[in-house]
Amino acid sequence: MLHGIVVVDFSHYLPGPFASWRLAQLGADVIKIEPPSGDRLRPFAEGRLFAAYNAGKQSVALDLKTEAGREQARRLAARADVVIESFRPGVMARLGLGYDDMCRMNEQIIYCSISGFGQQSGRSLLGSHDLNYMALSGLLAQLADERGRPVHPKITLADFIGGMAAAERILAALFARERTGKGAHLDVSLVDGLAAMMAGHFAIEHGGGPKTGLSELSGEVVCYQLYETKDGRYMSLAALEPHFWRRFCEAVGHPEWTEAQWAPARSGEAVYDELAALFREKTLDEWSAFAEAVDVCLAPVLETGEAKALFADGRLRHLVRLQPGGVWTAAHGPDGQWGGGEPPKVNEHAHLVKGEE
Repeated sequence: MLHGIVVVDFSHYLPGPFASWRLAQLGADVIKIEPPSGDRLRPFAEGRLFAAYNAGKQSVALDLKTEAGREQARRLAARADVVIESFRPGVMARLGLGYDDMCRMNEQIIYCSISGFGQQSGRSLLGSHDLNYMALSGLLAQLADERGRPVHPKITLADFIGGMAAAERILAALFARERTGKGAHLDVSLVDGLAAMMAGHFAIEHGGGPKTGLSELSGEVVCYQLYETKDGRYMSLAALEPHFWRRFCEAVGHPEWTEAQWAPARSGEAVYDELAALFREKTLDEWSAFAEAVDVCLAPVLETGEAKALFADGRLRHLVRLQPGGVWTAAHGPDGQWGGGEPPKVNEHAHLVKGEE
């Protein structure tokens, strides 16, 4: 879909690289600009995290503190369709690599600046990380335990949602350029995507409703709930539609529960206590087999290794490829071909700045 589109990516860590990785999966040629010491993400988890989100890219090492390095960066950007950067606001302009600088060389450039709070806001120049963005957006407060204490996520949601938002904006800008011939400067902040996700919660609370969003989806009712199994694992039941709930009740031999679909999901409530006891009668595997046989919106809560295996063997979608050197996750393109590729070594593609093929 994006064959022939050249992306020059100056970003580090996760949001920008995740955005360019998704573009690479769609066929774009991504040139990753790294300092001579490499992307700051490379040392984490023995390089596995870097490999996961930089597969299929090309690496050019440039020292942007030198004029020679900056000039090489300009030459690459001059023939690019897209530039991505994630420095603090103003840094690229001070280096002579800002949007205005790039636009003078290539007026059709699509220049995407990814930052925590946008290029011009009250917090633009403050350092922050994923946990801070989730906290400020209101999203972290939604991930709370029974006491209302925020639960620390084990995945950096702001990074990945921000990266997806950046890729979305870039694709829209590429489409607009086809119509108008004009490039664009995209100001993408990591809180943008999180705030968009909270739009429904904001609207409900503003109208006098609960701060936890739609009650049917927030763990308050028996038909949309997590239940512990006999072996200490969990199943997710999401039988929101009456026909799914009725089918579940009949399949487990309790048709009398049909009228209690919206019963409160808390200890002391008869239907909830009976459901909790029912799920504790069988193991995760037994309930998983039930979920495959009876269509009731029921699924096991899988651990990382289990989910990896599920996507590797194609039972759901063949999105994971297992190899001796690593685990590659990628999306299928429209032609059914596997995306991705190997992660680059630092400066593996140095010839690109010399104009070599």
